Amino acid sequence: MENYNVFAGAFVDRIGERRKDNDWLQKAARDEATRFVPVWGDRCLVGGDPLQAVLLERRQVETFVDEHELIFLGLFRGQPAFAVAIDKHIDPPYGELGEFHELRFLGSVLPPDEANLAAHARALVLWHASQMFCGVCGSSARPAAGGNSRRCVNSECGREVFPRVDPAIIVLVSDGDRCLLGRQENWPEGRYSTIAGFVEPGESLEDAVRREVYEETNIRATSVRYDSSQPWPFPSSLMLGFVAEADPDSVEHIRLNDGELEDARWFTRKELRSGFPKLPFRISIARRLVDGWMNLDTTA
Repeated sequence: MENYNVFAGAFVDRIGERRKDNDWLQKAARDEATRFVPVWGDRCLVGGDPLQAVLLERRQVETFVDEHELIFLGLFRGQPAFAVAIDKHIDPPYGELGEFHELRFLGSVLPPDEANLAAHARALVLWHASQMFCGVCGSSARPAAGGNSRRCVNSECGREVFPRVDPAIIVLVSDGDRCLLGRQENWPEGRYSTIAGFVEPGESLEDAVRREVYEETNIRATSVRYDSSQPWPFPSSLMLGFVAEADPDSVEHIRLNDGELEDARWFTRKELRSGFPKLPFRISIARRLVDGWMNLDTTA
């Protein structure tokens, strides 16, 4: 498989044209070849050694299936796949098959396609749980388009809403053999990461990069270039990764303008390889950006 960011990759064929084909969806939901991704609260089921996602047959999830609440994910490994929500207030089922684990852990152990599928299923299950009522008229809302949207049941309203994704930029700013990292007060001691923040209305991604870097560190970012993206399901962000260079006139004037960071400073490649600071988690795009910058100089 290609070197995707964790949780990313087009491993599920979403076949959007089938989402409104109720006859096809009902048939697929009862097909013996169809697989179901159980989500207990916000956790997904894994088992085996090495760990793999446990995908269930219809007969195994019958107790938890609500025909009106099924969430169609698409085709996974050529077969239809649905997510099934399981109430977190009951004891976790399927103990004979494996255990339910948090996605942050699963992102580090599952194969890329299964991590992608688990993140997809979990995101939609949690979104549906937060959208039980219409935000306009207050009436009940029910799944539509195979569980990929929700529609108000009030015929005079009928508002349809879609899963929310919050775009956020994340950037590795460099100044020659140094890169700019910051830390928040509530992070583990010694951990630093790249600069990040949410995109604001009416703002381009490049503008968001420059604004966030300046607001958090007082550094002016130039030569902003896109690197890659990562769906970050904690809870529903899309991290858009960039690299940039620091304006030479601003590099010696770090100041925490908006108070969001506890500290920000420049680190050399040698310092990063020394064990301090502690780097971002390996499953994060922040770590990919840092590692990519470090590997630009293989002689250091």
